Amino acid sequence: MDVLSDAIGAMRAGRPSMSLSAADPSGEMKVGVLEGARFYVVTAGSVQVTRSGEPPVTLEPGDAVLFPHGAAHELVNATDERAHFLSGAYRLDQARPHPLFQDLPDLVVLFARAGRFPSLRASIDLARSELDEEMYGRDLVLPALLDVLLVQLIRACLSERAGRQGTGWCVALDDEAVSRSLRAVHERPADPWTVESLGAHAGLSRAAFARRFTTMVGQPPLTYLTWWRLTTAARMLQTTDAPLSVVAQRSGYGSAYAFANAFKREYGISAGRYRQQHREGRSGRGGRPSGR
Repeated sequence: MDVLSDAIGAMRAGRPSMSLSAADPSGEMKVGVLEGARFYVVTAGSVQVTRSGEPPVTLEPGDAVLFPHGAAHELVNATDERAHFLSGAYRLDQARPHPLFQDLPDLVVLFARAGRFPSLRASIDLARSELDEEMYGRDLVLPALLDVLLVQLIRACLSERAGRQGTGWCVALDDEAVSRSLRAVHERPADPWTVESLGAHAGLSRAAFARRFTTMVGQPPLTYLTWWRLTTAARMLQTTDAPLSVVAQRSGYGSAYAFANAFKREYGISAGRYRQQHREGRSGRGGRPSGR
């Protein structure tokens, strides 16, 4: 998968939820911290979004906001008429957030100017249609649409910030050489990558690549490679019954012993115990995606 898909997949925890909400004139809604991400799209009226110590942001129909880190906030109806908005929430594992998510601001505002983000607008329209009409199969369609919406919102944020001066993941993904090396690591984490081979893959010398990658991503290439290998292994432990030797091989470790040591050093517990804990957690979770 690509880097953004991998980042979301690595952090996913539980099923998302979505609803259509309404606020009476001057109505207020306080929303606490969420271990994940939230979004809102105004469909009618005007809504102010406020955060502690920050100026309010006024949203008109079609405007969207994303809270990538689930920060606490307040929604206020800013008109004398009833306001309506689409809202969604995603449970994400914040214990080991992907650096791409860490690089996103606490609040992303996407104003609905003509012609901007057509794919996002199409996804919003589909989600509203599913919530408005009680159609068969919505329990399968809604979670899939929520995944699409999250990707489209983050894509829109990345495109807004791409091309700017500076460092960070938004810039790194827009840099041809660095993004090529990141894709290689994500697609083939088990390959015997070195700084030199990654640099050659990116079309740069070893030294130039190491400097460029570290400056943009915030970590040296092999540090990120190790992080991603162990994140990949953790995901396999959560979602498969593959033997530890297979997990070790697929995540780039030459032996189960080397993998076991690296995993315990990173996570603080053994790989076997980690798998057991997540199985116990899954057996206690249930639920379905919510509608209205």
